[in-house]
Amino acid sequence: MAQLPATTARLQVLNQDLRLGLCRGQVWAGDFAWVFHWHFRQGKLQIEPCLGRALIEDALLRFLLGYDHQLEVGGDYNFLVRAMV
Repeated sequence: MAQLPATTARLQVLNQDLRLGLCRGQVWAGDFAWVFHWHFRQGKLQIEPCLGRALIEDALLRFLLGYDHQLEVGGDYNFLVRAMV
């Protein structure tokens, strides 16, 4: 069985507001870069620009759901983005 293509994404937390339930940051994967707003109390994720958003949205959401309580402002994090079949 062939292994699915994968790439490592890099995430940087720019700021957090625990009172508002918001985490804002940047994420890079391959030649793409996005800014995200994670409204963790509502479970909503906004990603801009829309170009290539489908490539990162699911993997980023899974990462944020699993690690949002460990993220710190200024922190750099990596996670794996795998192709879906």
